[in-house]
Amino acid sequence: MTSSFAWISRPDLLDERSPAGLEIFQITSDPGIPACHISMEAQVFTPDSRYFVMHRGVGVQSYDHKVPGHQLFLCDATTGEMSPLSDELGVVAPCVSPDGQYLYYFVDETLPGSGRITLRRRNLDGSRPETLTVLDGAIPGTRFRFSRPGHLSTIRSDGKSLALYGFLGDGIHEGGAYGLVVFDLESGGVNLAFHGRSWWNMHIQYCRSLDDVHKHDILIQQNHGNRIAADGRPHHRGWGRGADIHLIRDDGQHLRNMPWGRVDGERCSGHQCWRGRTNYGIAALAVGDDVALREKRSELHLMESLPVPHFGHDGARATDPVRNRLTRDFSPAHFNHFATDLAGKRLISDSRVSWDTDVPMRDAIYLMDLGEPGRDAAENLRYLLSSGSSWLEPAHVHPFLSPDGKLALFNSDESGQTQAYLIRNLPSSPRDTEPKG
Repeated sequence: MTSSFAWISRPDLLDERSPAGLEIFQITSDPGIPACHISMEAQVFTPDSRYFVMHRGVGVQSYDHKVPGHQLFLCDATTGEMSPLSDELGVVAPCVSPDGQYLYYFVDETLPGSGRITLRRRNLDGSRPETLTVLDGAIPGTRFRFSRPGHLSTIRSDGKSLALYGFLGDGIHEGGAYGLVVFDLESGGVNLAFHGRSWWNMHIQYCRSLDDVHKHDILIQQNHGNRIAADGRPHHRGWGRGADIHLIRDDGQHLRNMPWGRVDGERCSGHQCWRGRTNYGIAALAVGDDVALREKRSELHLMESLPVPHFGHDGARATDPVRNRLTRDFSPAHFNHFATDLAGKRLISDSRVSWDTDVPMRDAIYLMDLGEPGRDAAENLRYLLSSGSSWLEPAHVHPFLSPDGKLALFNSDESGQTQAYLIRNLPSSPRDTEPKG
């Protein structure tokens, strides 16, 4: 059944620097009820870019998925229609199958050391809900019970496996581990692929390549120096040389490094993604002297790289790594959260400041084109708009593109409450109009 929510056209969010023809819609507007897209890392669009899944009743990266009223919705990007997709309490970590047929999600009824989590599936029109797997005891082959699931799941490009991370502690003792759990969508099997004490914020992302080798790789983030309370919450997130990013197969084998951060003058900011279907990863790196890094006044550049063998946790100290600074022609750079289209040809990013104008602005959203992987700098940087967000954690802007690169979603609390927004009629690349041959 289609909901009564109506998208609101918001031309007032555009300014004289916005491209001609750009359309902005506020997708949700319920007073006192937050809403946002799932995540810029999440696989929530259908492959034709027409439909996407979002949620209402929680803020960005929220662990409040058990609150009454939290619900998933299917949105039609062409008509603005919204249809409820879930009716269970505790729905978390949704993703759309690569063929656009199914919605996968979890129903969380866990507490640290107890309870159960259920993997469910529906047709994308909301029909035929079915239970695939129930974890109501220890993960098979281990002594660990699963709780506090991450807000993000990730599905393999062939649609045969789905991964989720969560807490493995008993709820009594501090220092419990977090683990990466892989669900076989054909057999219903469950495997604890990887776990450890410094993995509470994994940002898991399957490589979207169709290649038989690369499709098994998952990006995972390691936050060194964190301390985990008995309930699974980090009460010290660590700093030092900061996080580093690794790659692991979904069978838990072949750990590798991404050559980013962990050196003087460079830190991983905490966001990274795949470049479309390639096996290149892109990270936002804080670059500057120690004082600027410590006070978070450093520049934020985008670096693309290929994985390297695991040799420790030294990030950019890798021998002969592929490191291509995409934003080397933009300075000062402040690119925070970003994503590419499925082809890996264009990238959208939020920015803490609008650096290419003399008029002070709180934030900006930019679109840029990407050339040859591993070699070319990003080009054709285009300012789209200022989101008006406060940039507080519940209202992270987090823009990302539809698979075809023609639409974008972002979040903002410019209305006084975190809501979700859609950008249509994104400007085309100059390459799209260049003569062929």
